[in-house]
Amino acid sequence: MKPSLQVRLSQHLALTPQLQQSIRLLQLSTLELHQEVGQMLDQNPFLDLEEDAASPFETPLDRRLADDRASSRDKGDDREAEEGGAGDEAALAEVSAGDFGTTAHEDWENGTEGDDFDGIGETPSARAAGASAAAGEEEGDPQDRRAAGTSLQDHLRAQTVGMRLAPEDRLALEALIESLDADGYLADPLDEIAARLSELLGQADAQAREALDERLRCALRWLHNLEPTGVGARSLSECLVLQLRERHAKSPERRLAIAICEKHLEHLARRDLRRLAVLTGGSEEQLRAAQAMITACEPKPGRPFADVEGQVVVPDVLVQRTRGGLKTVLNPDVMPRLRVNDLYARALRGQRGSAPDLSARLQEARWFVRNIQQRFDTILRVSQAIVERQKSFFTHGAIAMKPLVLREIAEELSLHESTISRVTTAKYMSTPMGTYELKYFFGSSLHTETGGNASSTAVRALIRQLVDAEDRSRPLSDSRLSAMLEEQGIQVARRTVAKYRELLRIEPAPMRRAQA
Repeated sequence: MKPSLQVRLSQHLALTPQLQQSIRLLQLSTLELHQEVGQMLDQNPFLDLEEDAASPFETPLDRRLADDRASSRDKGDDREAEEGGAGDEAALAEVSAGDFGTTAHEDWENGTEGDDFDGIGETPSARAAGASAAAGEEEGDPQDRRAAGTSLQDHLRAQTVGMRLAPEDRLALEALIESLDADGYLADPLDEIAARLSELLGQADAQAREALDERLRCALRWLHNLEPTGVGARSLSECLVLQLRERHAKSPERRLAIAICEKHLEHLARRDLRRLAVLTGGSEEQLRAAQAMITACEPKPGRPFADVEGQVVVPDVLVQRTRGGLKTVLNPDVMPRLRVNDLYARALRGQRGSAPDLSARLQEARWFVRNIQQRFDTILRVSQAIVERQKSFFTHGAIAMKPLVLREIAEELSLHESTISRVTTAKYMSTPMGTYELKYFFGSSLHTETGGNASSTAVRALIRQLVDAEDRSRPLSDSRLSAMLEEQGIQVARRTVAKYRELLRIEPAPMRRAQA
């Protein structure tokens, strides 16, 4: 073989550090972005927050970051005294999901929903917004206000302060409190807790172990007497029984309710009152009274003390109604107000070439500011395209949602589908209809008899309407729902109806049946 020289012309994408940072920032949620900004402010001296206190765009997050940064600088001064280029969006559009691993959802290729893709469950709905409004009108439960700043364990410990307990008994009660899960149930069996305590106390003999078991059983009774009622239960049945005994006086109905909770909860879940009447001997009136007592109980006594702060959704985009239609703007409260410190930059230019590490830091700060701006510009462009495609949703609700896949938005904006997937994941839009994840507006299409397509989101909304309007004595089965949809020209298989019903958290027909 004879060696030769050849000249080839080809194109390839170079994943520069700047482009890598741009992609990484794009897929971060708002909370993750704020954490990233805080870390960068601590690490890079050329990066700073804009100090315009009179600006309405200054957010509590900005002030907190500024205070933390000032505090860090003060601590650094004390220790010393004691001791002595812009991202290229066209290049970003060509990056595929494989270049940086998979995205949060593996379904970006066609934009169809998975089990958690449709916005049901993970995005606040209109019902949640209504609940928040109702909570704002009333002062709320004092227990809810108390729980907002304390945990369930701390709340229980506060109640034990006035109890005159021996050190061993207090230790046993503390062990039970620490073993509670987030719902207020006892997560571990008593024998396992006793084994851990005996190992901690060095009591391996049988007599000491028996005494410890007795102390734990006694401590469990004390725990059951604390608020909220039902805490420390080892099962749903025990939790309900504790609340029934605490909240209701002795009566045939309470006795019947306790019997149902102890032995026949599965029949109550199916609302099979006829079977319950046979098993318990109670009359229909007594069974309905017992059912009302049970449904008024709290199945998760620790729920008011759950940490919901991390579940609060802050929208990235705001959709507002105007005289000209719908206006889509970025939420100024989530936009970090960053700038490059001009004083440090000018000082570095005066010593050009003398500090290559500082020059790299300066370039890193400029890249970061530009990439942050590009991130929000891309989110705004995608959101505007979504609003334009789904105008009917903002007028008629989810039932008017149109089929939409990621590819359509990607082609319209000249971006890659993986970029659209990153933008729409963990980014939220506040609309007059409620707050939704951007992915909520995407849905696969279902065929209709007229040759058109219907959005899977609209079909789910239609299923919800049909179930809400059904006769509770004769609830609609999945097959019947499928037939009713077909009567309206929408071809949906029974299995698909069952899947959508589960996504909507609607019980099967037998469990929705109300006895006449």
